[in-house]
Amino acid sequence: MQLFVGLGNPGAKYAQNRHNIGFMAVDRIAEDHGFGPWRSKFQGQLSEGRLGSDRVLLLKPETFMNRSGQSVGEAMRFFKLEPGDVTVFHDELDLAPGKVRVKQGGGHAGHNGLRSIHGTIGPEYRRVRLGIGHPGHKDAVAGYVLRDFAKAEAGWLDDLLRGIGDGAPALADDDSAKFLNAIALRVNPPRSSTTKPKAADALASAPEATQEEAPRSPLQRLVDKFR
Repeated sequence: MQLFVGLGNPGAKYAQNRHNIGFMAVDRIAEDHGFGPWRSKFQGQLSEGRLGSDRVLLLKPETFMNRSGQSVGEAMRFFKLEPGDVTVFHDELDLAPGKVRVKQGGGHAGHNGLRSIHGTIGPEYRRVRLGIGHPGHKDAVAGYVLRDFAKAEAGWLDDLLRGIGDGAPALADDDSAKFLNAIALRVNPPRSSTTKPKAADALASAPEATQEEAPRSPLQRLVDKFR
């Protein structure tokens, strides 16, 4: 059994915040793979299902971000899980928007949700770091992560979440490379070498056509002199 945890803050006010991309990720997994209905448990929302042959629990702590460890620890104790059975999906300022990295263990890098989980279960869990970009200055971070994704970001965000849904079975099977490849195929789909350019594109890229003049007769050349 595995526990996939999405980090975020509860309530409609925060639902589309950058800080809530972890919630969005596990919501997508639940939707794409037919998980059971969300129910209140362990100070959060819990959904159960399968990814391939693996039984997986999805958890969205409702303790607010900086107390996420309380919910995670409670679920782990109930199901007798080890830190190695836990995967946490969270926003990552140090990655460009749409970039994803998978990491086992390590520090919390100042992320309040990870800090809380560290304090409860230790650092030896797996993290899926979901890039949201950085506002450019540390003083702007709090306002940045607690603002909704911009409309211009909807495209890459949807592709990213679709890729997470596609790759979730591979992640449950401990195949991080396959998981990341599934995301890459959504975010940066390969261009077919056999695709023909559209007519308008072909015309736009073609060199400008010039009409070649036919040779003129001696009489025509004489008439041209008097024009």
